[in-house]
Amino acid sequence: MVWSSCGDLPGLASACHGGGLCAAPSQVDHRPHGPHGGPISTELRINDRIRVPEVRLVGPNGETVGIVRIDDALRLAQESDLDLVEVAPTARPPVCKLMDYGKFKYENAQKAREARRNQTNVIIKEMKLRPKIDAHDYETKKGHVVRFLKAGDKVKITIMFRGREQHRPELGRRLLQRLAEDVTELGFVESSPKQDGRNMIMVLGPHKKKAEAKLEVKAAKAERAAEREAEREAEHAERTATAPTLPEDKKPRRRSENIDADM
Repeated sequence: MVWSSCGDLPGLASACHGGGLCAAPSQVDHRPHGPHGGPISTELRINDRIRVPEVRLVGPNGETVGIVRIDDALRLAQESDLDLVEVAPTARPPVCKLMDYGKFKYENAQKAREARRNQTNVIIKEMKLRPKIDAHDYETKKGHVVRFLKAGDKVKITIMFRGREQHRPELGRRLLQRLAEDVTELGFVESSPKQDGRNMIMVLGPHKKKAEAKLEVKAAKAERAAEREAEREAEHAERTATAPTLPEDKKPRRRSENIDADM
């Protein structure tokens, strides 16, 4: 809250009875604050923090108990070895529920973590080409586009025109159509080719969602790891089978037998 002198604001001098400082109405902070001036906490009130005479009580299994005095609700919570949690503070009277508050917070945190883990962020990759690109460079660029689409990402294809190429937009449109046909099994044209200054832009979208692509990539990595492990085991077994063995009648000399007795 910002304070100013009454005389500095017209029309407030007569309204102020203290003759000192007053709050300017246009500069008052209207955000909700707690009793100590800080922002109001969004944490649910539980047990002794609930300061109302009566509440509408809900049992631990969702059954409605009815409107009871706060003392009786706290007693029921203590007898059930549960917490009294204010779930609807704006209701009249407030709605409270008997529950294990620690378990409730833990389950909510787990759900939020799982939701963040399953959340997929769509990433738009970009690939730039020239209208007169040669065959080798085209295959390289197409390989990158295929890799992006397999990973579940969108791809923005940009054809860059230079000089007189700007008067031949059909070259870029033909190249974009060719690329779209080459990757039609993995993606589709989400945004048709359109001219944007010296560039022509087209957006390809993947057929598979990001989450599905991640699962396939993970499965492919696990399969390759299993194949490598099987190859290593086969090589080890082959080396063990072909390793030379010492004849039974020939006794290997020990280190002590190679040492001269006079030494």
